[in-house]
Amino acid sequence: MSAPSPLDSASAADPATIRRLLQQSRTIAVVGLSGDPEKPSWQVARYLQDQGYRIFPVNPRLTEVLGEKAYPDLRSIPEAVDLVDVFRPAADCPAIAEQAAAIRARGLWLQSGIVSDEAARLARNAGLAVVMDRCTLVEHRRLATSDPAGGRA
Repeated sequence: MSAPSPLDSASAADPATIRRLLQQSRTIAVVGLSGDPEKPSWQVARYLQDQGYRIFPVNPRLTEVLGEKAYPDLRSIPEAVDLVDVFRPAADCPAIAEQAAAIRARGLWLQSGIVSDEAARLARNAGLAVVMDRCTLVEHRRLATSDPAGGRA
C-alpha cells in the first residue's frame, strides 16, 4: 500500500487551513449557487451572508440571487475575491481552479462530496489554499463554537 497522496481529501481538510480561510476571508464567490432556497448552495450562501461575508453568486443562468448580482464566471466579478466556494461536479473543478488562480483568490474550497486532485494541484501550484470535501457552513459553525472570535478574526 502506498503512502497517501499530498493531495488526498484528508490533507485538503487541514484544520489550520480551514480556520485561516474562514477567519481571513471577507468575500466569497459561490460557484454553482442556485436560486432555489431548498438547495444546499443557497442555504450555505445565505448562512455565509448572515455571518457577515460578502458573497458573489457565480451561475450563468441567474442574474441575481440573495440580493446580489450573479456572474457567469469568476473572471466577470469586478471585485477582489478571497475564497472560491464550489458547488459543481469534480469534473468542472480544474477549470474553476484555473479561474480562481487567474483572479488571485486566496483559497479554493470544494464542498462536501467534491474531490478533485487535479483542481487541488492547479490551485496549490498557483499559491491558493485548498479545502476539499467539506462544507463551509458546517466548518464555520464548528469553528464558531470552538473559537471565542466566532469563526472570524
